[in-house]
Amino acid sequence: MDVIYVKQALKFNQVSKKLVTCEDPMESFYLIDIIQRLGIEHYFAEEIKVALEKQHLILSSNSNDFVSSHTLYEVALTFRLLRQGGYHVNSDLFDNLKCTQNTFRVKYGEDVKGLINLYEASQLSIEGEDDLKYLGYLCLELLQEWLLRHHDHEEARYVANTLQCPIHYGLSRFMDKSIFVNDLKAKNEWNCLDELAKINSSIVKLMNQNEIIEVSKWWKDLGLVKDVKFEGYQPLKWYKWPMACFTDPSFSNQRVELTKPISLVYVIDDIFDLHGTLDQLTLFTQAVNRWEMTGTTNLPNFMKITLSALYKVTNDFSEMIYKKHGFNPIDTLKKSWVRLLNAFLKEAIWLNCGHLARADEYLNNGIVSTGVHVVLIHAFFLFDHVQGISKETIAILDDEFPNIIYSVAKILRLSDDLEGTKSGDENGLDGSYLDCYMSEHQDISYEDAQSHVVEMISNEWKCLNQELLVSYPFPSSFTNFCLNVARMVPFMYHYRNNPSLSTLQEHVKSLVN
Repeated sequence: MDVIYVKQALKFNQVSKKLVTCEDPMESFYLIDIIQRLGIEHYFAEEIKVALEKQHLILSSNSNDFVSSHTLYEVALTFRLLRQGGYHVNSDLFDNLKCTQNTFRVKYGEDVKGLINLYEASQLSIEGEDDLKYLGYLCLELLQEWLLRHHDHEEARYVANTLQCPIHYGLSRFMDKSIFVNDLKAKNEWNCLDELAKINSSIVKLMNQNEIIEVSKWWKDLGLVKDVKFEGYQPLKWYKWPMACFTDPSFSNQRVELTKPISLVYVIDDIFDLHGTLDQLTLFTQAVNRWEMTGTTNLPNFMKITLSALYKVTNDFSEMIYKKHGFNPIDTLKKSWVRLLNAFLKEAIWLNCGHLARADEYLNNGIVSTGVHVVLIHAFFLFDHVQGISKETIAILDDEFPNIIYSVAKILRLSDDLEGTKSGDENGLDGSYLDCYMSEHQDISYEDAQSHVVEMISNEWKCLNQELLVSYPFPSSFTNFCLNVARMVPFMYHYRNNPSLSTLQEHVKSLVN
């Protein structure tokens, strides 16, 4: 392994030098785009920060001059990379594109590079940016028409994949990189990018293999596997989330530690869905609210050992954070679990009495019962920013449902319900958002209800995009992690045809073969 790290350092220096010495800001942005698509941006955080700041100053000084002196591709790429970097670039940058649909088609219909980048840029729109969203739809139409005319073109697969899964909604590690690798091979001086990406992939794969071994050992030692109800559980399913969302290879411990509360979210969810009576679930929830084992004598053994595991994992996690940062998050973590169990119990009560909730009532509770807040709050404490955490931030985590967590949870809940109805996984007993919505709107068709949910997901992405531009109260390291969790939703719930899904599945298989 020493040899591969020496090669890594050599290639890093070569790429870093190219970034630093780029005199043309647009060339540096093209490099940054490739670096991000190859999934190696963590190596160049400072260099990218400097390049973004430099370009932002140029754009801010006179945006009209910038637009008139750059191509559609360059303007769209600049907008997207700056927005991704947390800069609130105004969407009026594209006002010069306002024209009739036919005029736009004549001018840009064959400009694939420009259309693709404008389409990608439109995915970062926020509430109130309807013109930018419309441009995105227009690009979608023109690119679909282009594909019909050029289905044998060397860029056809890249265009099709982008339309199915834009980079903003995907995880670069699992996206098709062939078009960019070919581009790099054509530019010999940039081969170091591809070589660094391959080295990074080898290192990360080895780390992931070691992590899944550690997670599997932890799961076995925890003891739940001894109960027949849990003996078939596979930790790899839970590990996928932190594996994909903690993108920096150095976050090995964080990936292992976050898998532990994620596993308990899945286990407890199954207890409520499959294994417990309402009386048992009520006692179980009351015990978690008290955070103690007293009063659980009448619970079956599998529930008792789950409670013990929950308390142990949470206490161990809190002690680990306290030793590292001098702050004990135990009270915040307890509150997150209590909130989740209370939401699970409410759904169990609805199911038991045959109650179909109102759509807004179901969704408000369903956002909590995703368990997303539990996972994200645990993840929050795994970053080094905990050392300087304020009382105000802790209060927000304790007493509110922060907007960014709310948006991720809502995207997951609606996506899960939408996919469940499409695949037939929903049994119709516990309801879904579509069931509740159609019960209140009996004059609409099932297809219209699905379209309504798709639109709700799209609107929530706009809210999430807005939160990514807000620097308070959470640092960008955490908000970017939240974004990655939202990006994982299509992988885990398959609610649309995702061309990156097979890449993720192949990687996961390679970890255990």
